[in-house]
Amino acid sequence: MTTTSRAPASTGRSPKTARSARSRDEARLGWLLAGPAFVVMIAVTIYPILQAFYDSLFSYRLTAPDDQAFNGGQNYAVVLSDPVFWQALLVTTVITIVTVLVELVLGFALALVMHRAVKALRGVLRTAILVPYGIITVVSAFAWFYAFDISSGFVNHWFAWLPGIDEDLNWFAHQGTSLFVIMASEIWKTTPFISLLLLAGLAQVPTELEEAAQVDGATWWQRLQRVLIPNMRAAIMVAVLFRALDAFRIFDNVFIMTNGANGTTVLSLLAYRTSIGRLEIGLGSAISVLLFLCVIGICYVAIKLFKVDLAGARGES
Repeated sequence: MTTTSRAPASTGRSPKTARSARSRDEARLGWLLAGPAFVVMIAVTIYPILQAFYDSLFSYRLTAPDDQAFNGGQNYAVVLSDPVFWQALLVTTVITIVTVLVELVLGFALALVMHRAVKALRGVLRTAILVPYGIITVVSAFAWFYAFDISSGFVNHWFAWLPGIDEDLNWFAHQGTSLFVIMASEIWKTTPFISLLLLAGLAQVPTELEEAAQVDGATWWQRLQRVLIPNMRAAIMVAVLFRALDAFRIFDNVFIMTNGANGTTVLSLLAYRTSIGRLEIGLGSAISVLLFLCVIGICYVAIKLFKVDLAGARGES
């Protein structure tokens, strides 16, 4: 009796076609799950954006709401010709760059600690690290302000042994020291957020790659450069993008600690002062629109800089 082997029946679909179909199914499911929330979010955000753009085209003071006059781009010309705007933009950019870079380094270190920790300690470590992020920003800002205040703070007394620090140091009397406290409070509060995002990225790196690199004699630094970071580019991009957008819109810490004194005014505070303090709705709306455009620019630069292939990150080539 002769037996013949039968080849498995062909499905008529190439692996590439199957992956494309799976990708479409995942995208469809994603839209079904996130669609309602996305529609609500657009509904509650698109109106204020359009209203701000509309108001920025008018000479509009809240004390005289009936005397609106269309002036085209004159509000933007006034704002862009004001040195105060450029100073606020510079301060905002410095705060964003410094805080995001420091948080990225510290967050990566914390993510490595949590990733390498024994299983019994992981929950305790993650809970402890998340404590600063769970504190309301206003409460955190007041706590840092009172800690560094010259009359009620303890920092000068505790760290008087360090060079440049004494009992009479007024941290909020100078631009440099004021920005240091503001940025330190931001870094302390939001580094846990970065660490959790990077921890999720570390969990996606195959352990086989690390083990193979270690067997080949790669040092820890070489494994970090050539294995961990390249496979975490998507997570790093998300972390940097989210934090940069949040840091660029900083308001609470500056408002509570210095209220913009000594050259610490940021764009959000400038827009608030113009709209609420001076009741110049047209000029304030123009600053808000420019701030929005800066945020869009940050998104574009971050996406172009990292050049992350999200389809490849999901394993679809």
